[in-house]
Amino acid sequence: MTIAITGSTGQLGRLAIAALKARGVTPIALARNPAGAADLGVPVRAFDYKSADPAALAGVDVLVLISSNDFDDRVGAHKNVIHAAKAAGVGRVIYTSILQADTSPMILAADHKGTEAALKASGLTYTLLRNGWYIENQTGSLGGAIAAGALIGSAGEGRFSAAARKDYAEAIAVAAATAGHDNAVYELGGDQSYSYADLAAEVSRQIGKTIPYNDLPADVYAGILKGFGLTEGFAFVLADSDVQAGKGALEDNSRTLSRLIGRPTTPMADVVKAAL
Repeated sequence: MTIAITGSTGQLGRLAIAALKARGVTPIALARNPAGAADLGVPVRAFDYKSADPAALAGVDVLVLISSNDFDDRVGAHKNVIHAAKAAGVGRVIYTSILQADTSPMILAADHKGTEAALKASGLTYTLLRNGWYIENQTGSLGGAIAAGALIGSAGEGRFSAAARKDYAEAIAVAAATAGHDNAVYELGGDQSYSYADLAAEVSRQIGKTIPYNDLPADVYAGILKGFGLTEGFAFVLADSDVQAGKGALEDNSRTLSRLIGRPTTPMADVVKAAL
């Protein structure tokens, strides 16, 4: 069985390739810039979401479509990949989506909903990995938060069933390398949900200094994110994600992820420790 992974040079893609290699599987890395994937230790083929040449998918049985991080017509870019997979005769496409993509009120979910619909309409066999929030989304800015003396956000007391990026990468490896996932939809999240206040308390415990969580109105939070260098549109999307998380959009207590990967998900405290 031949497995290929798009977005192979990204953080999730690299971890997914490592997880497959740990299982004794050597996937094909698909990369817009093949030179950037030279260190992965696997075969590399040039592949771009926007042009999506079916020839690059020749002989591929399972294609892992990692969602693009380019927000300029993501659905269109994903459709290009789906059409290429169909033309190349790919047997199954695994797509990294978002929790409850078909019903989520998050602005961020719209592209995933559109992609899922396109994948189902293609007639291809699919596996939908609806990933929850990544803990690293929050720990990546801890340095700045500690320097400023507080964590900020707009989620109120909302809880995140977040998991480590490596957990989601391992789910990709399982779904790609094992049978029984045809046309399956998996809602994936961490075993233990937590709030921003819980995260702040854990950071405070580990550094020995009180770092509170300051909940902000969404427009204020978006303005601060814009001040950090984010585009106005992306800052608005992230603020909306927090608001919807406050209403339960990023909480999932099914423990499907830990069952899929065969172990407990990585504790938030471990990811905080690594970030610090």
